[in-house]
Amino acid sequence: MIPRIDAQALAAGEAAAVEATREGAHEIGFLTVYNTALTAAEVEAALDAYRGFFKLPEGLKQAVNMDRTKSNRGWGAQGSEQVDPNANPDYKQVFDCGYELPTGHRLAAQNLKVYAPNQWPEGMPSFRRRISDYYEKSLVVAKALLGDIIASVGGERAHFDDAFSAPMALLRGNYYPERPAWATEKDFGIATHTDYGCLTLLATDGSPGLEVRKRGGGWIPVSAPPGEFVINFGEMIEMWTGKAVRATPHRVVGGDAERLSIPLFFNPNYDTNVAPAGSDEVILAGDHLTKRFNETYVHLQDD
Repeated sequence: MIPRIDAQALAAGEAAAVEATREGAHEIGFLTVYNTALTAAEVEAALDAYRGFFKLPEGLKQAVNMDRTKSNRGWGAQGSEQVDPNANPDYKQVFDCGYELPTGHRLAAQNLKVYAPNQWPEGMPSFRRRISDYYEKSLVVAKALLGDIIASVGGERAHFDDAFSAPMALLRGNYYPERPAWATEKDFGIATHTDYGCLTLLATDGSPGLEVRKRGGGWIPVSAPPGEFVINFGEMIEMWTGKAVRATPHRVVGGDAERLSIPLFFNPNYDTNVAPAGSDEVILAGDHLTKRFNETYVHLQDD
């Protein structure tokens, strides 16, 4: 059973919420949360914006195709990602935007792909405004939740607080069409994978499709209506916390109806050392994330 957490109760340190969060983070690797600062109306507005973008003619979307910049900013067509090398490329579409470094920032001179400029479709100012607003609010929610989750597993919140001043935080709109007639056992909306970074804050349209792998085998379906969120954790936070927080494989097989989701992949500054606390290792967050992106995005593999 995936715990359902009242975010305000967790923030207040209520024992039942803290213990359920600890179980979800350490034992299962997934939670659902409600009562955050992001409202159902704000999620619905962002879903509507992405839905309108994905319904555009392909020629208009090609103008912001992410393979033009060799980064993960803009539109990704069906087949642009392959999260499992033993499966076919995923049959979803995506639109990615992320954190842009301010002028003069200490990391700006390195021209890092994880901070690439965003690509926005021309003639759609409301789309840019709506998604940008959602992005800014989701950063605040994700940081607060991460601190509370770290505290629930016995970690020191302050150890993580300073690591997100220039977060490698990527907001994505996912569009999963109904499962194609040609799909085989190697075709997925997104194949089995673990996320790469720290915390994923996932909003959905409420449709089923996401499945979480059980520790002993088999799959657990998980969904959340707009205004509630699925939380899961990536490889980076598992390393960083010495496995106090777990990254769990999951997938979207696809079904008889289309599905929209909005994950925020919340990750620390590029030069954050995410090796386990107290170890002598140095594992830069940006190096880990860049390696995993290069393995996943088809246009970066080609590059």
